[in-house]
Parts: sequence; C-alpha cells; structure tokens
Amino acid sequence: MILDKKHAMQQKLFRQFAETEFTKELQEELDTTGAFNWDIHNKMAKYGFMGVKIPVEYGGAGGDYLSYVIMNEELSRQDLVLSIYANTSNSLGGGPLLLAGSEEQKKEYLPPVARGEKILVFGLTEPGAGSDAGGTNTTAIPDGDDFIINGRKCFISGAPMADWIIIFAKTDLSQKGSRGISMFIVDMHLPGVSLGADEKKMGIKGYPTSDVVFEDVRVGKECLIGPLNKGFPVAMKTLDGGRLGVAAMSVGLAQCALDEAVKYAKERKQFGRRIADFQGVSFMIAEMAADVEAARQMTYHAAELKDANDPEAGVACAKAKYFAAEAANRCAYKAVQIHGGYGYIQEYKVERLYRDARILSIFEGTTQIQQLVIANSLLR
Repeated sequence: MILDKKHAMQQKLFRQFAETEFTKELQEELDTTGAFNWDIHNKMAKYGFMGVKIPVEYGGAGGDYLSYVIMNEELSRQDLVLSIYANTSNSLGGGPLLLAGSEEQKKEYLPPVARGEKILVFGLTEPGAGSDAGGTNTTAIPDGDDFIINGRKCFISGAPMADWIIIFAKTDLSQKGSRGISMFIVDMHLPGVSLGADEKKMGIKGYPTSDVVFEDVRVGKECLIGPLNKGFPVAMKTLDGGRLGVAAMSVGLAQCALDEAVKYAKERKQFGRRIADFQGVSFMIAEMAADVEAARQMTYHAAELKDANDPEAGVACAKAKYFAAEAANRCAYKAVQIHGGYGYIQEYKVERLYRDARILSIFEGTTQIQQLVIANSLLR
C-alpha cells in the first residue's frame, strides 16, 4: 500500500517519537523492573496517542483504523510493551463504550481516557473462561436499582494502574453459554474491588498485569453498558479491533527483528567473511522480509475494510492477526538464530524481542481461535 500524505505524515510522527523517546535505557528499565512508567505515558498522552481512534467529540483525535494501525506498528517497531500504553485506550478499553455506550457514558468516560488522565481496561478473561469467553462465571445480580457483582477476572493488562474496568458478567443465570451476559463499567476504587499480585511474565514486562476480584461490589444501573443480557456480542466485536491492533504490533516487532538481523549479519564476520554473505543466513533474512511485508499488507487491508465498515472486516482482522502474530514469532526466532549465542544474551535486543513476541499468538484470541473464526467464515 502507498500511504496518502496524511497517513505518511502520521507514520513519520509516530516513528520519530518512538525513536527519540523509547530509549534503550527506558526499554531495559521496563524489562528489568516490570513497573509502569508514568512519564512516558504522560508524554504519549500529550501527543494525543491515547485518543488516536477516539472521536473528536469525545476528546480524541478522531483518526481512522489505518492511523491506529500505523501508530501500533511504529511504536512496536521500537518497543512492543510501550505500544500497549497507547493501544489500550484506543482498543479494548474504549471500544465497548464506542460500540454500545450511551451518549452520557461516552461523554463521562472517554475524554479523560483520551487525554491520558484516566486508564480504562477490559475484563473478559476468567480462570475458567479463556478462549471460551462464553463460560463467564462472574455474576451481576439485580438488587433494586443496583447490581451486586461477584467474581474474578484474570490476566487483566493494566489492572494495577486502572481507574475503571469494563467487565462482562452473567445477569441471567437461567441462560446458558454466552447468553445472559451483560457489560458494566466499574470504578476500580469501589468497596469490594481488589487486585491479585502482579503476574511475573515472560515478556511485555513494563505493562503490569493482574487479577481483579469482585466481592459484593455494588454498582448503579447507570454502569450498565448497552442492553441487559446482550453484552457478549459487544465483547466479540470489540475483539475485532483488538486483533487488528495486535496484528499491527506484530508487524512492528517483526520489522524490528528484521532490522536487527540485517544489521548484525552485515557486521558479524566468520571464516573471514560477513555472515550476510552466507546463503543460509541470507535466505533466512529473505524469508523474514517476505513475512514482514505480507503481514503488513494483510493488516493494512483489514484496516481499510474496518474503515469502510465492510462485512468481511471481522474475518480480515482474524486473518491479519493470525498471520502477523505467527510471522512475528518466526522473525524473532530467526533473528536470534542469526545472532547465534549473542542472541541468547540480554545485551542484544533480539533476546527481548523473542520473549515479547510470544504473547502475540496468545492475547486478543489465540492463533487457534483465529483459525476457528477464519474456517467458520468459509465453512458455515
């Protein structure tokens, strides 16, 4: 795809910001401490990244899906974990409100999220309901004009820093599976809301993740988002946008792995020659380049379909996420292989790329779930 002038300028801005602000020292600090960095969060918010895809009337920049994809790609090209800082509000965080929220809810919650003043996270996964999200056991029982929430959400990215969480809970216990599930926005500081310990993760360490526990948490009916008992379809549609974001992150990480591999292959000498001159290495680099470009084109195409509200957009997002995530893992593997023993050492960036890449085939729906979505669209 040849970007138009507007998107080319956005790409340049995102790339310059990432190359300037996502310093090696910052990346190493996040990977070592696992702590959230509020300074870089505030800088990204100042540039409007937290609201790239949020409409102008709700405090955002009103960008399209292609702008969102370009942002995620360019930020991830420098550091995957830092791209998540800007992705959450534009994806799973703000998505349910944009899809099903009332005008009052959008005006109350989205502007501070777009400005980076508040953090809003997404709570779908439970200990017994991962890929089978319809197996939700968290309940929200009506009590007068309120609902009483009990349950546990796990692997919630950003929970330790969050001000609000959008959760999915069973409101009609007579319904089975994904039916009878409703969607609520919950203040994380309400009585009865607590956090589990921060997870010790393989990668993306600088964006803390934890369980969120609800024990007799009382919320008003104004916290219900969308129609009662109809929350699950919104969750699934929200994940379409989330998959597109992960596809773009995958492209960025894969490009970074390729860049590092090319640089090292040109510098490293063995048997009196650059290792780039050996066919075994050069062919791996060629395979990486093809993977990166194919993933990028699939992701950009899915973004165009989303912007056009095309009925095939959901499947296109699943295809892009499936291919790009697996491509990123292949590229990270080959980058480490090309570096040899040095690729296994933390001093070299590809070691972290290899660890970070692994999540891309898991979150926002595993590779196998994407395959189900794609197959079902063809075989139904």
